Amino acid sequence: QVQLVESGGGLVQPGGSLRLSCAASGITLDYYTIGWFRQAPGKEREGVSCISSSDGSTYYADSVKGRFTISRDNAKNTVYLQMNSLKPEDTAVYYCAADLGSPSSPWSIIYEYEYWGQGTQVTVSS
Repeated sequence: QVQLVESGGGLVQPGGSLRLSCAASGITLDYYTIGWFRQAPGKEREGVSCISSSDGSTYYADSVKGRFTISRDNAKNTVYLQMNSLKPEDTAVYYCAADLGSPSSPWSIIYEYEYWGQGTQVTVSS
């Protein structure tokens, strides 16, 4: 049984930082492109970042470039999303997802990802 479990969300003040984790079981993340997506109330789910299975290439939405960093620890079967300089507009439920093989083009196509976590809430507010 495949499971992706996100953790690390919470309440943080504007300008603060959080690190999200996506721990996998039932699959080996080495073979999967892992994406982070988010969904704010009343909005569609959108791609935030992804890291490729093949060469570790990383991709970011324009809205988070320079602030967020995605990384993977294959030994721990875990992918991380370091989020710095958080803004109120970053408030959303964050999901990780797994897509077997290399990223699609574009990488943020939701239906290309076979497995999804349950999400973790990130709230940026003073």
